[in-house]
Amino acid sequence: MRARAVTYTGPGGEEVISIAERVVRAPKSGEVRVKVAAAAVSPTDVLLRKTGGPAPFRPVTPGMDLAGTVESVGPDVTRLAVGDEVMAAVLPVREDGGGQASYVVVPAASVVARPKTASLVEASTLPMNGLTALYALEIAGLKPGQVFAVSGGAGYMAGFAIAFAKEQGLRVIADAKIEEMDKVAGLGADVVVPRGSDFAGAVLKEFPEGVDALLDTALLGESSFPAIRDGGVYIPVRGWSDPESEARIRIKPVMVPDVFERTEWLEKLADAVDKGVIAPGVYGEFSPERVAEAQRLTMAGGMRGRAVIVF
Repeated sequence: MRARAVTYTGPGGEEVISIAERVVRAPKSGEVRVKVAAAAVSPTDVLLRKTGGPAPFRPVTPGMDLAGTVESVGPDVTRLAVGDEVMAAVLPVREDGGGQASYVVVPAASVVARPKTASLVEASTLPMNGLTALYALEIAGLKPGQVFAVSGGAGYMAGFAIAFAKEQGLRVIADAKIEEMDKVAGLGADVVVPRGSDFAGAVLKEFPEGVDALLDTALLGESSFPAIRDGGVYIPVRGWSDPESEARIRIKPVMVPDVFERTEWLEKLADAVDKGVIAPGVYGEFSPERVAEAQRLTMAGGMRGRAVIVF
């Protein structure tokens, strides 16, 4: 079978993007092949394009999450069936490539039924951000009543983290622009401080001893460390080059590909949508030929949802 796919011919600018045909193999044991309806765009796609990342295969197809219909299943797959409408998390830096292709082979463990109350386009925006939020909370390892801070509280993934933190009985503080403070409070944040140049100072005014963990979706880095109590946890979302740079706190990056096969978490995301705990967000729909535009909008920031490539 052949598929249309967004591809990078190598690292570089938008000139390395092309729409090409690629061969899509049959699924093996523990895999399914999905006819992709929609695949979300993320900053990781742009980082992979610019740097080439760790991808040993060329060309590279980006996209870390998708939604579509199961087209065929491997010989031992029983949980999923042909015709199921599903969403999935997928790693682009592999020979089979990422989600931005019309057909993709994916480990069955990374595939679950889409939420009943969400379209396939909406479902494609859930896996990576939702898994990141759940993994961050697992990394934080907090108990009910402890304080969890989220920078960039109005962001899409931050909203998931706030909602799930409240489900776990945590106290949540987040920041937001003045016009978005009510929205963030509506997600469940106990305290919302105005977004500004001194996030740590604003947090310490509310919690003078510091918070127990901080999920840094706004990429504040070391300037946010004073907000964390001694022995607390700093959780960056884009990795961290020097895990020993601050002895007073623990730095634990969230590397979401580590949990792409946590089937129960993907199912939790779908259930949370159906129960109204979280909501999918679609900023806009783009054809594969408009992927460069979708990437530019993604990197410009301020999107409260994801740009989605629709096949």
